[in-house]
Amino acid sequence: MSNITILMVDDHTIVREGLRKLIELDRELSVIGEASDGRSAVEMAVKLRPNVVIMDIAMPRLNGLAATRQLLKLQPAAKILILSAHADESYIKGALEAGAKGYLLKQASMEEFSHAIRSVHEGKPFFSIHVPGSPADTSTRPSARLRIQGATKLQLTSREMEILQLVAEGMANKAMAVELNIAIKTVEKHREHLMLKLGIHDTAGLTRYAISSGIIENSTQDTTKT
Repeated sequence: MSNITILMVDDHTIVREGLRKLIELDRELSVIGEASDGRSAVEMAVKLRPNVVIMDIAMPRLNGLAATRQLLKLQPAAKILILSAHADESYIKGALEAGAKGYLLKQASMEEFSHAIRSVHEGKPFFSIHVPGSPADTSTRPSARLRIQGATKLQLTSREMEILQLVAEGMANKAMAVELNIAIKTVEKHREHLMLKLGIHDTAGLTRYAISSGIIENSTQDTTKT
């Protein structure tokens, strides 16, 4: 059997190093690249075309769920395994909606980790058995996917999701324009549309919404402002 190539995506270097060492114990698995934020992950995945992308959720510049959506638009056949510390149902639903093939908790054993990678590589959905109310036998079914998608009240565009995250991380419009390589007026227009859609008209409100929606974490926001 040929090696399963993997792109590791996590904003913590120690996590990536630890996972790489574990993966290297399995001769059939091979890490061919690492990324520390969502935007870099998309760029590297398009360039390297790994068999499986192991994606964290809470990351700077672009969170894992938004990165998953962007990557799948560019490479519909990409296979993404979300590896997260969060067992909340909202995160799992978010991963499903984004198009991830699997969701595994960071508390999982190496045996389960390897099994998850192989399952996703083969195109089979995999969800950690430790997730409360695991959707492994329910939410992965088409009917359940439709219920989840139908329950989403607000559909933000990929660009609006990026703007929302950057606003919540404390970035000014000018800096966002540079980061996204677009005009400041375009940033302002996206920000205006975002506020109208959400019915939120201040930065603090957008930040609270981003945190409650799992787009960023409290710790993510705090570290970006220090």
